[in-house]
Amino acid sequence: MGLRGESVQLVNCGTEPYALEGYPEVLLLDEAGGPLEATVAHGAAGITTGAPNVDAPPQRVVVAPGRAAYVPMVWRNLVTDSGAVATEGRVMEVVPRPGAPRLRLRLTRPVDLGTTGRLGIGPWQEVSR
Repeated sequence: MGLRGESVQLVNCGTEPYALEGYPEVLLLDEAGGPLEATVAHGAAGITTGAPNVDAPPQRVVVAPGRAAYVPMVWRNLVTDSGAVATEGRVMEVVPRPGAPRLRLRLTRPVDLGTTGRLGIGPWQEVSR
């Protein structure tokens, strides 16, 4: 069925609390760093059901120094058109909140969207102790 799930974690390495609210800005890039034709949507609609973390309502999360927050993600590696090139993200750019620097993450495993071109993300959530 090709269902995949992963998360991106932000660790506060500073000395002050770091406030996050809602969803980060996420962009998928190919191996060469070029942008992919992919839709990043809030929630799991159209990808799967029963993904409570991805479909959770957004809330304000304040990350204390040394603590972390994460964004859950879900997608399907599904090929619906054998003539189309499958989408595979190898790099992800994340802007945690408006005005924050864009962070570039080289992924250890690809975000292999197949030909669906759709990635569902949830809102920022606290990492449980």
